[in-house]
Amino acid sequence: MKRTIAIIALLVTGLSAAFAQVTPISREEFVTMLNAVQKAPASKAEVVEALRRRGIAFVLTDGMRSFARTKGANDDELKRALDEAERRRADPIATRLPTTAETREILEKATFNTRQSIGDMPDFVVKQIITRSEAYAGTGNWRPYDNLVIAVSYSEDRGEQYRVLAKNGAPVTEATTQSSYSGLDGATSGGEFVEDLQKIFEPSSRTRFDLLTTDVVRGRRTLVFDYEIEIQNNKKGGVGLKGATYSSSPAGEKGRIWIDRDSQRVLKIEYKLTNIAPSFPVKAVTKSIDYDMVDISGEKFLLPTLSDFRGTVESTLGKRFESRNVIRFKNYQKFGTDVVIGEEDIVEPSETPMKNPN
Repeated sequence: MKRTIAIIALLVTGLSAAFAQVTPISREEFVTMLNAVQKAPASKAEVVEALRRRGIAFVLTDGMRSFARTKGANDDELKRALDEAERRRADPIATRLPTTAETREILEKATFNTRQSIGDMPDFVVKQIITRSEAYAGTGNWRPYDNLVIAVSYSEDRGEQYRVLAKNGAPVTEATTQSSYSGLDGATSGGEFVEDLQKIFEPSSRTRFDLLTTDVVRGRRTLVFDYEIEIQNNKKGGVGLKGATYSSSPAGEKGRIWIDRDSQRVLKIEYKLTNIAPSFPVKAVTKSIDYDMVDISGEKFLLPTLSDFRGTVESTLGKRFESRNVIRFKNYQKFGTDVVIGEEDIVEPSETPMKNPN
């Protein structure tokens, strides 16, 4: 189903000129930067910005990568910025940033392609393998407490339907089909198939896009945009909390989106919710989703392949507790096909649940 492209607010930074007008970072200077990051982790953002703006003047060896991981506490953003700086050094032509006009055209095509993909969403079934973990907020010490195997079916007339097939390695034989799996205890998420992408490109969201950098995702050249949806425009967003009664809070959204430079299709999004009401128990929500063109009955469709959801909740005693759901999407098939559990899908949790601080 083809849809007319609406105008989206677009602000393109002048990074192309900036890269051409500055001196690349030398090896010695970069070592000094990394030593400073180890002493003052907050300076990492300045190093990432310098890598994107200036690039590097030295060949990136495995030894330097290892040094950067150690000094930068294995930070993903620093690693990505360093790898992209090396690609720019090795091939400045292929990795150059597009002009303002080229960027606008790529974003408009991505908008059209995304809306068309959503409009042409096929009826399908897919298996979700979900690992749920928890940690005391800020520690990063994730402890897996259960694994789920869920059958998801999607049809245009009924939307998403979920059925739990197995939990902690044991088949669930009496599970009913629901519009979500939020009835389970513990953190749950949704929206990976349609809603998360749709709201970014929804005209009423008035999404602001800022060109940030270039990157490579699964071997494909991409443009990376920062984006933001203000709270008053995020009509389909927000955060909810399960309990004796369900409660929710509106929220804004700020994140990044990776767009394939050749096909103008979304390959990845990352975002966090903003402006959550201070009195609301949920204090933070982040999510990342990888997308790919998936084969269903001989046709290709843009669908999620991996999702990582994290939420932070504050207890009545002021203690903060984090939940994490890593979702792998396996075996997309045409609607009506049975979803079968394989031995590789049944993984028992390695830890017992933590005691939730009250």
